[in-house]
Amino acid sequence: MGTLHRTQVLLEDWHYKYLKGVAERSDRSLSETLRGILSEHINKEHGAGKNRLGEIAGIGADEEASGRDHDNWLYRKG
Repeated sequence: MGTLHRTQVLLEDWHYKYLKGVAERSDRSLSETLRGILSEHINKEHGAGKNRLGEIAGIGADEEASGRDHDNWLYRKG
């Protein structure tokens, strides 16, 4: 874990109750629980592009695909 920064977050009552419940059930602090939820969200939103290179594995065996198609595979263009 890198450097941690102290911050203040204002939560609606239902956010707080949900977060506190998850933290208690997993025997973690509220902060640790929130960091975990945030990390999952960020990985889901921005981590998807990291696996796109793996999606072109075997492209050479495809008779219809060419080197010109790599941007389409990597960046979903076209």
